[in-house]
Order: sequence, then C-alpha cells, then structure tokens
Amino acid sequence: MKILIVDDEKHIAQLIEQTLEDLEDEGVELLTASNGQEALELIERERPQLVYLDIMMPKMNGFDVCETVKKKWKMEDVYVVMLTAKGQEVDRQKGDAVGADLYITKPFDPEALYQRAVEVLGLE
Repeated sequence: MKILIVDDEKHIAQLIEQTLEDLEDEGVELLTASNGQEALELIERERPQLVYLDIMMPKMNGFDVCETVKKKWKMEDVYVVMLTAKGQEVDRQKGDAVGADLYITKPFDPEALYQRAVEVLGLE
C-alpha cells in the first residue's frame, strides 16, 4: 500500500509524513512530491491508494492533478484528499467538481489525517 504526500511547502509535507510514519509498520510506503507534475508522474508509476494533495503548487495545481487522475485517467481507486489554505465554498465546490474524495482546510488536525489514512487503507 502506498500514500503520496504532495505539497510544495517542505515543512507541511514533513508534518504529514511524520503524522503517517507509524503506518510504515503496517507495510505502507510513504511517497512525496513537491509539485503537481511530479505528483502525476508518481501516481501513474506507483499507483498509490491515497493522495494528500495540496492545491496551490508550482507547475500544476492540485485541482488539475486531481482532475487528470479522476476524470482523464479514470483512477477511481485512488482516494484524493485535497489540502488547502483556501476554505471558501467556491474552492470546495471546485474540489468536488474535479473528483476529490475529501477536502480539508489548513491548518488541519494531524490525527484526522492519520485516521482517514487508516480508514481508506482498511487498516482498522
């Protein structure tokens, strides 16, 4: 099982990684990408079950990444959690429109991210 963490802010990517590192004991591999283009390459090659995806990133934003994965590639088995500082309803609707499975605003509760990963990967 694989989880991909996508965020151009290194400290946030590290926080998420630290939050989820206990899952490595369950056989989960943690992957990271720092921009949308890199994220797409990893999703195509590694097929993670879960993606924590930042929206505001260089090269390609999270909305475009999600839309490519869900709508173009039709990878419905990839669970996409959009993470963003933008909490407006219009952004949430855009997340829904591109196929995001969940939309979480920053600052987020690390425990909630961990619990979601456990649920999505069926580790309970």
